[in-house]
Amino acid sequence: MAETSGSDLSFLSIRELAARVQKGLSPVALAEHFLERLERIGPTYNCVVTVLRDRALEEARKAEVEIHAGRQRGVLHGIPYGVKDLLAARGGPTTWGCAPYKDQVFDQDADVVRRLKDAGAVLLAKLSMVELAGGMGYNHANASFNGPGLNPWNKAYWSGGSSSGPGASVAAGLVPFAIGSETSGSILTPSAFCGVTGLRPTYGRVSRHGAMALSWTLDKLGPMARSADDCGIVLGAIAGQEAADPTSVDRPFKYDRASQPKKRLRIAVPKGVVEQAQPEVRNNFGASLAVLRKLGDVTLDVEWPDLPWGPSVGAIVGAEGASAFLDFIESGKCAELACKASRARGYSGAFVFAVDYIQAMRHRRPMQKAMADLFQRFDVIVAPTRATVAYPADQEFEKVYPNVSGGPPLIAAGNLCGLPALSVPNGFGENHLPTGLSFLGAPFSEEVLVPIGNAYQAATDFHLQFALTS
Repeated sequence: MAETSGSDLSFLSIRELAARVQKGLSPVALAEHFLERLERIGPTYNCVVTVLRDRALEEARKAEVEIHAGRQRGVLHGIPYGVKDLLAARGGPTTWGCAPYKDQVFDQDADVVRRLKDAGAVLLAKLSMVELAGGMGYNHANASFNGPGLNPWNKAYWSGGSSSGPGASVAAGLVPFAIGSETSGSILTPSAFCGVTGLRPTYGRVSRHGAMALSWTLDKLGPMARSADDCGIVLGAIAGQEAADPTSVDRPFKYDRASQPKKRLRIAVPKGVVEQAQPEVRNNFGASLAVLRKLGDVTLDVEWPDLPWGPSVGAIVGAEGASAFLDFIESGKCAELACKASRARGYSGAFVFAVDYIQAMRHRRPMQKAMADLFQRFDVIVAPTRATVAYPADQEFEKVYPNVSGGPPLIAAGNLCGLPALSVPNGFGENHLPTGLSFLGAPFSEEVLVPIGNAYQAATDFHLQFALTS
């Protein structure tokens, strides 16, 4: 483990790097620093698919010229980053994490990539992911054509899915921030497992044009970074309506400094969130609540709406994923997937009954009403991001931590209702692996969640600790 050091660029925040650039640090030198780490260290964690060296240096040189000429675009100008390999980006393949698509190339950038380019950020790499974002179902870390995502805190453990590469790359200091995606936990889980901060935006706040579609009514794109402040900076650049994505909405995120909560918060802790969690997860959550009590009024054992959260998200992801990849499934190419379970489970989504899918979609309205009622009483809902630390990379998930449960299904509920969530590191558990704390908010409450994360991280230093890499 290592704390951030002013002499090492690898683990500095976006604001710290931007300050260095303003004081004369060359964006080209900054890009070269992270490109070298991606190329040298990335393969040890199976977290990098393609290093876009030529594109990165071209963008860095342009940033350097503009900054020297006084044409400053903002905090992200000259700052390197990476994207999960389901986002189209010119200069390399977009593999979707699986062998049948390893040579797939698009000639345009995804909206998110274009927006970051407009902000002056420098794209360095396409980062690993679980094949087809887990849409075929998987039960093992070895569910990517370039190997299982490995955790920088301990390479015997998984970095989390399906945004495994973004989580590991940020934790290992290979990029200052990355863009991940979430359908049902794929930003929050690797953020918690890797000890980084991840922000899942409100559904529709960020355009998904140019991103692989798994579930049209659930997919979201968001930042994974060092801190809540970093995530706020990135969301400010990527949020907003785009004509190419009809589900995107005109709700830009205005954020330019590390703001704090504007009022004393009403904080809800759902009943049963820690009873079956690992002891260290439970203890770390208790310590986090002690910090949060200085920010607001914490109400324990809040009743969770009794609705079919898990079955609903399962039916929707199964049916929509099978529709998105029907040609792939019918072609027999599931046999080429890395995870053996995925080769068979891919077919099951194609046999979800229409009535089950429709019933799941119908449940979403009362679910949204139930969550809206909770947010009439509370500003934020808090819980451990995951009930366990990361899974061993060489074992089937369900065999690793028996008799451990995450309590109320906050990840399923948040995704079904399109709600934003922020996961921040809050300590360490078994084998000194990170644990996470999640904040769940009402629709478009990122303006509340990011300041809460800022305040929590101002009182703790877990976000300043990263896996020791060389």
